[in-house]
Amino acid sequence: MSILVLSCSLNPESNSRLLAKAFSVACVEKGAVTEYADLRNFPLPLCDGADAYSHENVAKVTALIEAAQGIVIATPIYNYDANAAVKNLLELTGSSWEAKTVAFLCAAGGQNSYMSIMGLANSLMLDFRCVIVPRFVYATNSAFDGGGVSDPKVRERIARLADELIALSSAYRSPAD
Repeated sequence: MSILVLSCSLNPESNSRLLAKAFSVACVEKGAVTEYADLRNFPLPLCDGADAYSHENVAKVTALIEAAQGIVIATPIYNYDANAAVKNLLELTGSSWEAKTVAFLCAAGGQNSYMSIMGLANSLMLDFRCVIVPRFVYATNSAFDGGGVSDPKVRERIARLADELIALSSAYRSPAD
């Protein structure tokens, strides 16, 4: 079982990164082989539909995605949507997402954007036949203390999401496998 935790915020003080780190710990505690990748460590070009695909960091991140059975995307929510960095990542890495099990960790400033991840989930499901975990974590600023996830209910939801991603990733095998 291989779980890839993708931290997709480029903000050095990101709350979604805190969610990703807490999720990584939960997966390791559950015995899953976990790879943590922070997009800040893989500067990506903007997808131009041409030369960007040959960038060395695109190849590195694509290999991480291909190797994983399950993937959790940790993203901030900006303007009622996942951030541009994760959408750019998806455009650059395309078919490496085929038949993966995917879960989401979302950090947002307020409660009103809780359904905003559905556009990204639909794209993964329809374009790449990903299995989307039907539970996700959505946390607002009040769930964080600056150094981590401070809200016990959010920590509990992270642990449940880790359980579900591991279980679904273990159970799902693409018909091509």
